[in-house]
Amino acid sequence: QGKFTLLRDTRTDGSFLVHHFLSFYLRAGCKVCFVALLQSFSHYNIVAQKLGVNLTAAKERGQLVFLEGLKSCLDLVFGEEEEQPGQPSPLQFLSESPSDLRALFDFVRVSLSAPDSGSWKGPVLLVDDLTVLLSLGATPVAVLDFIHYCRVHVCSQLKGNIVVLVHSSEDVEDEENELVVNSLCHHSDLILWAEGLATGFCKDVHGQMKIIKRLSLQQVGEQDLVQVYQYKIQERNVTFFARGLSAAVL
Repeated sequence: QGKFTLLRDTRTDGSFLVHHFLSFYLRAGCKVCFVALLQSFSHYNIVAQKLGVNLTAAKERGQLVFLEGLKSCLDLVFGEEEEQPGQPSPLQFLSESPSDLRALFDFVRVSLSAPDSGSWKGPVLLVDDLTVLLSLGATPVAVLDFIHYCRVHVCSQLKGNIVVLVHSSEDVEDEENELVVNSLCHHSDLILWAEGLATGFCKDVHGQMKIIKRLSLQQVGEQDLVQVYQYKIQERNVTFFARGLSAAVL
């Protein structure tokens, strides 16, 4: 409880980690607020069904609060957003200057502090992909402030968990993106870093996973624990193995 987990991908797609955590927390009986900025609800629902979870049913019983970022952006830009009285759109920053993410934080706070939240095991905030906010015009400071307030509310006050996916590219000079990613790395309790293979594509090894447990956050003088595995994504699960020990090699 009270942990901040950062999912990071470089030269590969780390969305399989998002699907894992989404299905994991829903099966565990947690209240989940999912800020989905990258894909549509139907996309996540189809993948979740393969993992044995029904997102539509989870929404209907109040366990899952889903923000479909793609649809909200289009509705807001084209003036088709149906605003609730006293409740601005969570992505209201798109039409404001200077922009801040207060409305998005309020959406998260209200979603996880609802009266029915006590019937679930614990609150969880899941964000996919946080760096999309930068592409939509939010400043790095606004994004980091949003995460800071979410950590205070969800992790410290509600004793819940936060899982955030960020995309980093070593080949493109995007200073704002790297600033956000590096800042989040310093404040994370656990980092799962999915990387593409340096040697290129391989059908039997899809990438490398670096697991960094931030022991230095818990105790001064401790070294972070780093484990490195390679993985292969299958239809319904992911196989992990030590580097160079895939089934194809052995």
